[in-house]
Amino acid sequence: MPTLDTSLTFLGISILLSLSPGPDNVFVLMQSATHGRKAGLLVTLGLCTGLLGHTAAVALGLAAVLAASATAFTVLKLAGAAYLLYLAWGALRAPVGPMPSGSVPTLNPWRMYGRGVVMNLTNPKVGIFFLAFLPQFVRPDAGPVALQVAALGGLFILAALLVFGGIAWFASLVGVWFQSSTRAQRALNWSAAAIFIGLAARLAWSEK
Repeated sequence: MPTLDTSLTFLGISILLSLSPGPDNVFVLMQSATHGRKAGLLVTLGLCTGLLGHTAAVALGLAAVLAASATAFTVLKLAGAAYLLYLAWGALRAPVGPMPSGSVPTLNPWRMYGRGVVMNLTNPKVGIFFLAFLPQFVRPDAGPVALQVAALGGLFILAALLVFGGIAWFASLVGVWFQSSTRAQRALNWSAAAIFIGLAARLAWSEK
C-alpha cells in the first residue's frame, strides 16, 4: 500500500487538479446553481461513481502492462507524458471571462446521479489520465500494484468528492466568484498547466 507521505502528496495534488476548471466541476456548478444543492450533490456522487469504474480498469490492467516488457513500459510512459502535455496546453489556452449563462433544461434531481455516472464513464480521457497519473505514485516495494492503484484511485475519488461536493454546496458563491474574477480563472488555468507539465516530466524520466 502507498506510504503516508505518498498518500498525502497524492491527495494534495488530486485536490488541486479537481479544483482546476474542467467539464465536471463546471457541470456540477451549473446544475447546483440552477437546480439546487441536492441536484449538485447527486451529480457529484454520480461522477465519483464513474471514477470507480476507471480505477478498477486501471487496477486490473496496469500490472500486466507494466510487466509485459521494457518496450511496453516506455511506450506507455511516453504516451502518458504526451497526454499530460496536451492537458497543460489545453489549460493554458482555456478561455477566461464571464461564463455562458445559457439555459439548462429542468431535470429530476435523481436522474442527475445517473447522468453523472454516464458522463464520467463515457469520457475516455478520464481513463487515459488515470493511466498517466496513478502509476507515478506506485512503488514496487510497497505491495501489489493493483492494490496500490485501487488505493490511489480511492484517494482521487475522495478529493473529487470533497471538491465537487464543496462546489455543489456553495454553488451560488462559487458561481459569482467565477463570473466576476477573470484573474481567478486565469490563475487556476496556469496552476493546472504547471502541475501537468511537472507530472509529464516526471513520467518521461521515470524508470521501470
